[in-house]
Amino acid sequence: MNTPGTTPDDGLLELAPGVRVDPAMVRVDYVASSGPGGQNVNKRATKAQVRLRVTDLPIAEDARRRLIEQAGSRMTQAGELVIASDEFRSQRRNRESCLSRLRILLVTAMNPPRTRRATRTPRWAIERRIDEKKRQSDVKRSRRKPDHS
Repeated sequence: MNTPGTTPDDGLLELAPGVRVDPAMVRVDYVASSGPGGQNVNKRATKAQVRLRVTDLPIAEDARRRLIEQAGSRMTQAGELVIASDEFRSQRRNRESCLSRLRILLVTAMNPPRTRRATRTPRWAIERRIDEKKRQSDVKRSRRKPDHS
């Protein structure tokens, strides 16, 4: 059995259950990372950026729309999803972190949101709200200047 992300015998990369893509579709770039790192920070390109064209993913259209919506600012104008990680000092761990976040995004996008069941507001909640409004009204009334007419 393959764990998510391992390459099965057919050479495809498994991004989520039932979503397998050609590894060439997932582009990984390494760039210089910011932050602490001493002398290494200027010599090593450890920040990983995983890029993937969302239109190339073999997922349902509604799941694709949810993925684009969840990705937000991580989507480029060209329709690429860019996930970056520089939390670790090694390229490998940053790449794995990016792929893990990509998998989480995909799995959540593939699960349709639950529809909300309409429920009535309980009587106690309505009464509590009205009591609080009356109490607030009394407080404000007590702060007013007395009417001397």
